[in-house]
Amino acid sequence: METAVAARRCARSGAGELTVAVAGLGAIGKTVAKRLDSGGIPGLRLVAVAAGDPEKGRAAISGFRRAVPVESLARLAELADIVVECLPAAAFLQVAEPALRAGRTLVVASVGQLLAQPQLRDLALKHGGRIVVPTGALIGLDAVTAAAEGAIVSVKLVTSKPPKGLAGAPHLVANGIDVESFVEPTLVFTGTAREAVKGFPANVNVAAALSLAGIGPDRTVIEVWAVPGLTRNKHRVEVEADSARFCMTIEGIPSEENPRTGRMTPLSVIACLRKLVSPVRIGT
Repeated sequence: METAVAARRCARSGAGELTVAVAGLGAIGKTVAKRLDSGGIPGLRLVAVAAGDPEKGRAAISGFRRAVPVESLARLAELADIVVECLPAAAFLQVAEPALRAGRTLVVASVGQLLAQPQLRDLALKHGGRIVVPTGALIGLDAVTAAAEGAIVSVKLVTSKPPKGLAGAPHLVANGIDVESFVEPTLVFTGTAREAVKGFPANVNVAAALSLAGIGPDRTVIEVWAVPGLTRNKHRVEVEADSARFCMTIEGIPSEENPRTGRMTPLSVIACLRKLVSPVRIGT
């Protein structure tokens, strides 16, 4: 059935291609849109973008090879087979709901919103849409997904970031924590993935992705550390399962444009898009 749907969509695009729209042109979205515009993902064609500020959006794509319109978030679902969401959490539903109602494939960067909006799964099921979560700045989601087919006993994520990458997070503001005054590594949060996503919506989408791959947001334990002098975003995953025990660590380089986002994140989205149309798929 999925092959038939893909064939119909290819026919609509007119060139054996699936069409793609990118919502948000920040550190993630602009990189993804630029790769699509360059023709760097055969089988996919960029047809529209959306930005919070349309004028800035037009400026962001002014050097692209092909002119594409800057549209409203809701209209992207009318124009593309695949909608890539790279937005602030507050704007997430404006693109997610129309895309799923239209039966589109929604590629999600704001993974934490899937915990806050559980109704989206039913919306996708009802209308034939699909939600795809890239691995993002994390590592080893394939291993966690495979282990979840058996029995996982525990999952823990320890995230360490430079203070400026955490500053302004709701949990820190609510508790009067000034991370930029720290002079030594400090644990600023410990709790579940569900709690972490609420307290650090711009920082720990990795926690949401890990919880969805494994044992859920209420059993996945998260620690967040502010580490002065740290130059990379560090994530350590620890899993105990009936099939294996494993630990994985990644140290991602923060984006120059947004220190809350790692350089790996847009590359992961690009790899995810490539996998959607590739005749050979590597990994679970």
